[in-house]
Amino acid sequence: MKAICLNFQVHQPFRFRRYRFFDIGNDHYYYDDYSNETIMRKMADHSYLPTNKILLDLIRKNKNAFKVSFTISGIALEQMDLYAPEVLDSFIELAETGQVEFLAAPYSHSLISLKSPESFKAQVEKHATLIQKYFGQEPKVFCNTEKIYSDDISAVVADMGFKAILTEGPKHVLGWKSPNYVYCSAVSPKLKVLMRNFQMSDDLSFRFSNQAWSEYPLTSEKFVGWMDSNPKDEVVNLFMDYETFGEYQRESTGIFKFLQELPATVAKKSKFKFATPSEIADAFQPISIVSVPYPISWSNEERDLSIWLGNELQQEAFNKLYKLEPRMQFVDDPALIKDWEYLQVCNHFYYMNTKFFTDGSPQRTYNPFESPYEAFINYMNVLSDFELRLNSFVPESKVEKEIAALNKLLAEKEERLRKYELELKNLQSGTVKKNKESKPEATKRKKTATKSTKKD
Repeated sequence: MKAICLNFQVHQPFRFRRYRFFDIGNDHYYYDDYSNETIMRKMADHSYLPTNKILLDLIRKNKNAFKVSFTISGIALEQMDLYAPEVLDSFIELAETGQVEFLAAPYSHSLISLKSPESFKAQVEKHATLIQKYFGQEPKVFCNTEKIYSDDISAVVADMGFKAILTEGPKHVLGWKSPNYVYCSAVSPKLKVLMRNFQMSDDLSFRFSNQAWSEYPLTSEKFVGWMDSNPKDEVVNLFMDYETFGEYQRESTGIFKFLQELPATVAKKSKFKFATPSEIADAFQPISIVSVPYPISWSNEERDLSIWLGNELQQEAFNKLYKLEPRMQFVDDPALIKDWEYLQVCNHFYYMNTKFFTDGSPQRTYNPFESPYEAFINYMNVLSDFELRLNSFVPESKVEKEIAALNKLLAEKEERLRKYELELKNLQSGTVKKNKESKPEATKRKKTATKSTKKD
């Protein structure tokens, strides 16, 4: 068996509005609802809905011969539910075919795997619960935020019981080896590692419509021919953003036509079969361990973390955010927890990136800020207000504890006064009502007494 593994990443962040210094302590709502809804609707109309329809048609047409997998962040699922419920319904319809696998991931599409193993596990468990709720699947394979992977991360993932993990297949890790095989973790050999064929994946994501590219135009026949070029290859892992279809590569480029023709071309001209990550993990044995002491990702040319943590602005924001993480374990306020989840989304650090001109990702077109410094200031303003709210729940210093105690006492007194005012108002209202009800009776007695006097 020779397998093609298609995995699509689906993620949209909750973007922050322009949050000024003077908003700190006065306004606790951080989000740009208009942008969030507009972008989700745009993605739904241009990419998610038409591509989901094509995939559903291909699955029905090819029966058990066409399979795909998705890594959908919890944040994206929230946005679908809020702004585009028909998109969520279309993913549920795909899940019901039995030919689509949904992978586990950090709920917030965060970088938490680099900081706290326990919080990392909690986010993954929360995401897995959401996958079970919407799609009726218990995830068996894991895909970290932006395919981030290291030996330490693989140990945590293996400990959670996953049988495989998806990541990048960079040259500085693989050397002369090919990504077109199954590997295993160097520290947890039972965990199988599926490594992305970045050359072929990026041909679709970035180069498909580039008329200056030597391989333009790219047809399904040519693409499948590349797969068959090495008869020893066992798997071809094509991992890409779902927005590749219809957004990064517009319908006019022929990307939808390419997708529609791919299964038939594979069936006719190759020995490959489409398979889900779980099926590949079950069917293939690792040919070697893969050792990754330092984290890798699928972003930028270096395939490292520099797109999110490569400059001082990003590092300061990242460290200040996760300095609050231990205290968040004691918070049970739903609004604060939700804001904490949204603050962790890796896009916020991406907006502070200074490598725009070396990064080939089309995601930069959705950066709402004109400069990394502006993104940093905006984020730190939001984080400062969030920290003030956190201090009222879990004070950090003795002074903050005293302030929190006084605030709590003041709030209790205000609540007591409000209740007293309400009781007094009710009493006054009852007295007036009683007087109004008793007045006619008094008038009646007065008239009766007057009649009796006249009679006498």
